[in-house]
Amino acid sequence: MPTKSGIYQFVRNRVLEKIQMLENLIAETRASNNDTKSSMGDKYETGREMLQQQINQLQLQLKEVIQKQQFLETLKLHDTVKSEPGALVQTDKGWFYISVSLGEIRPEGTKIICISPEAPLAHAMKGKTAGENFAVNGNIFRILDIL
Repeated sequence: MPTKSGIYQFVRNRVLEKIQMLENLIAETRASNNDTKSSMGDKYETGREMLQQQINQLQLQLKEVIQKQQFLETLKLHDTVKSEPGALVQTDKGWFYISVSLGEIRPEGTKIICISPEAPLAHAMKGKTAGENFAVNGNIFRILDIL
């Protein structure tokens, strides 16, 4: 099992990689848009508009990922006794890291589901401690440990 700080670094690196990927896509799409402007003329306005819409969508995605990164910077890295943002929660159904919504990660081969504090699962376990139960969509979870 990786350490909590190791999991945090793993998640942080994933978010930073996504930021870099989106920045590169935006730059490539802008370059493509500029090439279109210089070589194709007014006949292809629709194509340029579609490229601009694609750039706008990528910029929105980038903004969301940057917000995830900023939220990560606010998380507590020390162990905690209750379920809250920054907590690594072990239940009878698996590990959950309340941080940012990334889905399943496997640092050092351990399956951990990264969920945001706004997720229904995080809301259901909010404030709970080891030994307590909570329910989501008719499924009962038991908290075994919280780091």
